Amino acid sequence: MGWIKSILVSFAILLVIFSIGVISLSDKQIPASLFGGKEVFSPSDWVKENQIKVYRNKVVLDIEGATWASFTDTNSMDPFIDETSNAIEILPEDADSINVGDVISYKSSYGTIIHRVIEKGTDKDGPYFIVKGDNNKFQDPFKVRFDQIKGVVVAVVY
Repeated sequence: MGWIKSILVSFAILLVIFSIGVISLSDKQIPASLFGGKEVFSPSDWVKENQIKVYRNKVVLDIEGATWASFTDTNSMDPFIDETSNAIEILPEDADSINVGDVISYKSSYGTIIHRVIEKGTDKDGPYFIVKGDNNKFQDPFKVRFDQIKGVVVAVVY
């Protein structure tokens, strides 16, 4: 009889786990850790909810100092952005406002590059950022300084 009790307890545990999964699936709130996902740095909240107005026939983003950005086909930021994507970016006020996870555009000897900040630090020359394309295996080979930054991507329009 002890083995029947063990089976019933195991069944009850599985039923509870399954029920939690079904509830989570119904409102699309499945903890990524259950499936091996891990937290990664995401862009900062540059555009607040009160700056976004959605109407029946248009969307208005009230973003001061916004500029338009387009991309070349390098595949370095796939799947986040590609050559057919368009973006809105703003010039940050200072280096402190840029965080790990933000996507920045910066001037380099290769032209304008748009990559994600993966590290932020300070050395004898001041603040710097280490960046990497989401689809690149390696980080960019140099430190990006604040005076090189052209903008922070605050919206992507697909």
